[in-house]
This record gives sequence, structure tokens and C-alpha cells, in this order.
Amino acid sequence: MTASVLFVCVHNAGRSQMAAGWLRHLGGDAVEVRSAGSLPGDQVNPAAVQAMAEVGIDISDQRPKVLTTDAVEASDVVITMGCGDACPVFPGKRYLDWPLADPAGQGVEAVRPIRDEIGRLIRRLLAELVPTPRTVPPAE
Repeated sequence: MTASVLFVCVHNAGRSQMAAGWLRHLGGDAVEVRSAGSLPGDQVNPAAVQAMAEVGIDISDQRPKVLTTDAVEASDVVITMGCGDACPVFPGKRYLDWPLADPAGQGVEAVRPIRDEIGRLIRRLLAELVPTPRTVPPAE
């Protein structure tokens, strides 16, 4: 059975896009990945795109998406990153809140530590979700 994870932040332009990129990269086919925002932005944060490219993960083709009840219902795990009350709650779902700094308006230097923290959180999540995970490269 494939686990399904939804990452949610306000603009779906930085943190949630980086988290989705990390999980797609490290989880492969073992995890279904979604991301969305309560008030999606116009584009993915260029500093987030650049920071992820530095670790070999391309999120340049991603676009911010609006958070829907269907996306929450279709996910096993919902991870919020500062969206507050905008996230609908359904019984039987696992909810996590990752209190990460908002990369909006920041340069790539400020985004790198956020990217690295998300990478650590994703590795921990993947170890919980996939009992026999693929070989996951260690954190740098």
C-alpha cells in the first residue's frame, strides 16, 4: 500500500513545495505526494527552486495549487507549515505541524537552512511511512 502525504502552507510556494520535492526524490514510488496552499501564490519561490536545485532536486516545473477538501480526504498524512485554521480536519487522518521559518521574500542563503531542515524531517517521516524504505542517502 502506498502512503499518501499532503504538504500545506499558505502560499504553496516555498516550504510545502520543497517538502514535496524532497519526498518525491527520496520516496520514489513508495509515497504519493501532494502539496497545496490556503492562499496559493502566483509561482514557486525562485529562491526555493534554486536551493533545491543545489541538492539535485528540480521543483521548477511545480505550480502553487489551492487547498481542497478532496486533497485532504485523499491523503493519509497532512503536514501543515503555518496555514493555521485553513486546514480542514477529518477523522482518521494523521496531522503533523512542522514549525518552519517562512522563506517568502528571502534570498537563497536564508532558504538553505530551511531546505536542510525539511530534508531531515522528510527522512524521518519516510522512515516511519515506509517499513522497508529504499536506500535513502544520509543527510549532509
